[in-house]
Amino acid sequence: MNNLIFAADATNTTARTLTITLFVIFVIFTLGITIWASRQTKSAADFYAGGRSFSGFQNGMAIGGDYMSAASFLGIAGIIALSGYDGFLYSIGFLVAWLVALLLVAELLRNSGKYTMADVLAFRMRQKPVRTAAAVSTITVSIFYLLAQMVGAGALVALLLGIRPGTTFLGMDANAAKLLTIVLVGVLMIVYVTIGGMKGTTYVQIVKAFLLMTGAAVMTILVFAAFRFNLSSLLGAAADASGKGEAFLQPGLRYGVESDDALKTLYSKLDLLSLGIALVLGTAGLPHILIRFYTVPTAKAARQSVLWAIGIIGVFYLMTLALGFGAAALVGGEAITAQDKAGNTAAPQLAQVLGERYLGGGTGGSVLLAVIAAVAFATILAVVAGLTLASSSSLAHDFYANVIKGGQASERQEVNVARISAFVIGAISIVLAIFAQSLNVAFLVALAFAVAASGNLPAILYSLFWKRFNTNGAVWAIYGGLITAVGLVFFSPVVSGSATAMFPNADWHFFPLSNPGLVSIPVGFLCGWIGTIISKEPADPGKYAELEVRSITGAGAH
Repeated sequence: MNNLIFAADATNTTARTLTITLFVIFVIFTLGITIWASRQTKSAADFYAGGRSFSGFQNGMAIGGDYMSAASFLGIAGIIALSGYDGFLYSIGFLVAWLVALLLVAELLRNSGKYTMADVLAFRMRQKPVRTAAAVSTITVSIFYLLAQMVGAGALVALLLGIRPGTTFLGMDANAAKLLTIVLVGVLMIVYVTIGGMKGTTYVQIVKAFLLMTGAAVMTILVFAAFRFNLSSLLGAAADASGKGEAFLQPGLRYGVESDDALKTLYSKLDLLSLGIALVLGTAGLPHILIRFYTVPTAKAARQSVLWAIGIIGVFYLMTLALGFGAAALVGGEAITAQDKAGNTAAPQLAQVLGERYLGGGTGGSVLLAVIAAVAFATILAVVAGLTLASSSSLAHDFYANVIKGGQASERQEVNVARISAFVIGAISIVLAIFAQSLNVAFLVALAFAVAASGNLPAILYSLFWKRFNTNGAVWAIYGGLITAVGLVFFSPVVSGSATAMFPNADWHFFPLSNPGLVSIPVGFLCGWIGTIISKEPADPGKYAELEVRSITGAGAH
């Protein structure tokens, strides 16, 4: 360990040159894909759904590429490295969530909709209020998710350029360099979406999923090789290096913490429950995941794509166990937090240590760091492109075409508005990400899951399974869950009142939990029920019967 050069010190020319070269190669390659895809994009169906031409395997890979974001690769590895057992709860929650999506949403949504979630909600209800609410919810969830990717990008570049607080690079301080990175990622994602649409974005996600799985597999093998393929030795070394002993391998280090204050203990345990509920239910309400079900030709292919995604994602999340505990054992929590307080750079730092050990000293460390960093960039770019596509599609298809134009907009007008929307949403995400640099990216994604499960999921499930559900109920469910979730986040320790908050020097929080899911998800379902019950609008049993037949059999599906 005495000669290890941690990633925070990786300022040598070799590392920078390799990283920049690999990153430029990936960008050029993926831009080539998007330009090719743009020539195949001739209709709104091509732009929004890739012409429904992808196989179950291809879509499964793309879903994996969309889902295995910076939160998975950077955030979860960092949380496990710093919090041990409690960090692995994120991997479990993210994976189990796919069972909910498979059983309740995937096939039914594919059969019932056309381009967006709102197509299902508005099928038997008044178009304008439902589509407006769905567009607002989609954009809100997407921006929460985009924040995580932007924060991950900023932390990664600071690591690669050796920038820590108090240091400079090319005359820029650490914050300026991170800001420049966020802007760069924002510009690239806008380019991917506006030029390539769904086809270009899907192929980029497939390439990215392959790269990420390969990079994680190589690192996992090297981690186990360092401990002679003995998991017990790896966990023991991680516990010893953490400075927390056996507590590092047991629950209660981050969530469910026991203390002398009974109220704090209760809040900590409730926070764990809230996190679990948000993770398990959130996937089925994520807009950028839901639109992926429309890119396949049949419901069977949608179901197959989810099964492929579960396999790919499941294997990856098992590997995060090795990445997180490997970083704890070989890098050490002190070195990780010295570079990034939230632990977002644990995986790339581990890559450098492994490269130095197995690939030939400092140069080997620089090579593996550069490769893994390029993979992480690929991860971020692919996910932000998918998120931007989901939100801009909803804004154009749901709000512009069906609300403002009353369904009279041409396909060309609709796609042009989607492209303009991508610019606006990208700009908003860039600005908000500046204030979220101190937060772990997996934690930020968990907030997005809570917002999705609060605003989108109740409306989707009620619409598919409750005959009496009506327009008023849908609007109440979406806005009730959404406003509650966002409001509780704003008044929680995430935004103010804690050392790691977005505004650490201010304190206006009164909600004690870091994740709002425990409160906001039931509120979303309750609002949907109340809104339906108090409304005098009669439900249309004929329309519900038509939706039920379509969702189950696929008859009349697009």
